Amino acid sequence: MSAPQSIHRAIVKQVLSGDTVVIRGQPKGGPPPEKTVCLSNIQAPKLARRANPNIEGSTETKDEPYAWEAREYLRKKLIGKEVTFYQEYKVPGSGREYGALYVGKDKDGENITESLIAEGLVDVRRMGIKKDDSEQQRLIQLEETAKSAGKGKHAADASTHVRDITWTIENPRHFVDSHHNKPIEAVIEHVRDGCTVRAFLLPSFDYVTIMLSGVKCPMYKTDESGKQVPEKFAEECKYFTESRLLQRDVKIILEGVSNQNLLGTVLHPNGNITELLLKDGFARCVDWSMGVVTQGTEKYRAAEKGAKDKKLRIWKDYVAPTSNIDIKDKCFGGKVVEVVNGDGLVLKIGDTTFKKIFLASIRPPRLQPAEAGTDSAPAAPKESNKRVRPLYDIPYMFEAREFMRKKLIGKKVNVEVDYIQPPNQGFPEKTCCTVTIGGINIAEALVSKGLARVVRYRQDDDQRSSHYDELLAAEARAEKKGVGMFSKKESPLHRVADIAGDVAKAKQFLPFLQRAGRSDAMVEFIASGSRLRLFLPRETCLITFLISGIDCPRGKRQLPNGQSIESDPYGEEALMFTKEMCLQREVEVEVEAIDKGGNFIGWLYVDGNNLSVALVEAGLAKVHFTAERSSHYKTLLSAQEKAKSAKLKIWSNYEEPKEEIVVEEPVERKVNFTKVVVTEVTDHFTFYAQKVDNGPQLESMMDQMRQEMENNPPTAGSYTPKKGETCAAKFSDDEQWYRAKIQKIEPGKASVLFIDFGNKESVALTSLATLPSAFQSMPAQASEYALACVSLPPDEDARQDAVDALYNDALNRQMQLNVEYKANGIEYVTLLEDEAEGKGKDTGLSLLSGGYVVLDARKEKRLAKLMSDYKAAQEKAKKDRMNIWRYGDFMEDDAREFGFSR
Repeated sequence: MSAPQSIHRAIVKQVLSGDTVVIRGQPKGGPPPEKTVCLSNIQAPKLARRANPNIEGSTETKDEPYAWEAREYLRKKLIGKEVTFYQEYKVPGSGREYGALYVGKDKDGENITESLIAEGLVDVRRMGIKKDDSEQQRLIQLEETAKSAGKGKHAADASTHVRDITWTIENPRHFVDSHHNKPIEAVIEHVRDGCTVRAFLLPSFDYVTIMLSGVKCPMYKTDESGKQVPEKFAEECKYFTESRLLQRDVKIILEGVSNQNLLGTVLHPNGNITELLLKDGFARCVDWSMGVVTQGTEKYRAAEKGAKDKKLRIWKDYVAPTSNIDIKDKCFGGKVVEVVNGDGLVLKIGDTTFKKIFLASIRPPRLQPAEAGTDSAPAAPKESNKRVRPLYDIPYMFEAREFMRKKLIGKKVNVEVDYIQPPNQGFPEKTCCTVTIGGINIAEALVSKGLARVVRYRQDDDQRSSHYDELLAAEARAEKKGVGMFSKKESPLHRVADIAGDVAKAKQFLPFLQRAGRSDAMVEFIASGSRLRLFLPRETCLITFLISGIDCPRGKRQLPNGQSIESDPYGEEALMFTKEMCLQREVEVEVEAIDKGGNFIGWLYVDGNNLSVALVEAGLAKVHFTAERSSHYKTLLSAQEKAKSAKLKIWSNYEEPKEEIVVEEPVERKVNFTKVVVTEVTDHFTFYAQKVDNGPQLESMMDQMRQEMENNPPTAGSYTPKKGETCAAKFSDDEQWYRAKIQKIEPGKASVLFIDFGNKESVALTSLATLPSAFQSMPAQASEYALACVSLPPDEDARQDAVDALYNDALNRQMQLNVEYKANGIEYVTLLEDEAEGKGKDTGLSLLSGGYVVLDARKEKRLAKLMSDYKAAQEKAKKDRMNIWRYGDFMEDDAREFGFSR
């Protein structure tokens, strides 16, 4: 063998095939020189090649058998290793160098050519073998040995060792989703630039282009002449990635799609290449792909910050922004008292301080320009001559506000101020924060439901949420799921009738709201302590609501003519009290009337608390004389007395009037018996009764209604029932129509109360119909009552016996009824058999005598005689051991230690 022309000691950069490698010298201040060399005297199987779209007629080729195995044998043995190449000859014209390659620094290392032949992975070029060269003759001997052993391409099944390669991914999005963010084995085949590589995924042999998620490196740009010109640090960055990844075994996590390229994270056994690029100042974080990162964006931001602080490479001229937020004001807590649209909150901090803040780095739904509606956000519906109400007219703004309202109103939250947005285009300064409750980032939750978008910033703008990457990831999830603003469905519409100030509409709604009893509402706005603006979700309308029974001071206000009226004493305090208690809370209202301006008047309840009573109790309102007609009058007076005694607010200068001794005259029991027919006895020991005098009128109305329903039979299923509404319903026993009130709606049926008789039944929806208007004006003919001065025993079986006894004594019988007192909205009565007025057998007395019920002691003087008779009846029942007294007096151990409860 002739002496080699030259010797090269180098590092193997890349293996091109089973007989060709790329070697590079030692780095000296920049990317080192490279050369492609071939192993002499052998020929490796050819690897598959993809069709070149830039060459006409170019076609895809397949692997020759064992081509991939030969390449892989060399790759695993040589990549990144130090080798010595002995050049034997150089082909004139092409300049390609051929020779022998040894692992290590000299010929003492492994001869790669001989190893390939021994494994049966290449063929020996016998025409170039010299007979007198022992080293070359050894190559033939090694090949013969491999053939006889059936190794490699000499094996019987060699033809099956051909890869099935997918060069182009047809549906990148589906391809990424199918791998579920799980690490995939891969080999990096090419490094285009610092953050873009091509790889074979194993074992599927999908050929993919991967762009590193969340970062961007210096790139190569094409100039006017078509030449690739590197940006500053582009070559060093490419070398950084190439020296660590090219033809290395890695794991790839597919995370997203950008055009036909895939976004992903490349994990080398020594670490995440993205994090290393950022740490060494070769890359910057980019928001457009940061949202898909699955490997912890906080590490990326920390690595980037470290490079910025050290001013490494691309950050050489970086200047850190200065914060204008005082450290003591950066974190605080507060109670949410108002949600402003979809991104603003008003917090109460301490006892008196209120602060408005905004969620950082998000943009709630908003109106789009005329040409919008098809791009990133939906446009509001257009209607001519209609005032735009953003909350209801901008798609998804109502949903965003409701999401935050239900989660936050009245709750304590933690706030971290991220940045202060200066005044801009007429908008005031905004404090932008991250708000959390129970460890949940509200902005992230809002974005993940598609109810807000994430603001995109310039790369050099660090004024953003401290959890910006989590927001981007949440937006990516929402977009992938197609929820909220990312949904392809039609945007939800909220057609809301604004009745405030419209007298005609208010009069139309009044009867319905009065009949409905308590209605659900949501407080949208508070004008003063007793004047609120409500949204009724069931009726989808907005009303102005005035609180009954009180006289409340008003706050500062401005008239339509521009004139300003100063606040009444304690008017602002009353306003803030009502705001904190009611604003944006779900409440219940009882409508009583309307005023001449079309404003509704009634009672409002928050979590079961009467707002009128609360204001009076806090010394922020006085009891108005109109409250005398209500059932709340005594409660209001009691609350007012407490406020007076404590000299709260408006009573701070109040002086108690001198007491006058008044001799209370005894009040006689009022006896005014009314003839009734008991129509229903309930399981709660109450009963329904009709007045006998109203019988003919009721019969006439029933005949007319049934005739009307017969002449104009309703279409089955045409009526949509609503809870609390009065309708016509068929009673199952006789299939006749009766007036009924809907109490509960279930799938395919509804529970109704027949208002003229008091009985209840579950009725199929097909047996309900709209009640003709002519039959709506007559009041319900059956009223609910309870027996006075008696109550049910504690035992469950005994209670049922008492109900049965009342049922047998009174149902469907004409009786005499006298109202004795009222409690909890029910009239308590004495019920006598219908003989001479006041002379019949007393039902309550009869039940006491029979030992079915127990005496409910009353202290009113006017009931003293009645109580005496009832007590004597109970004592006799005890003595005779009647029913509940059969085992003696169970009330003797009336103490907590014996478990007694009433």
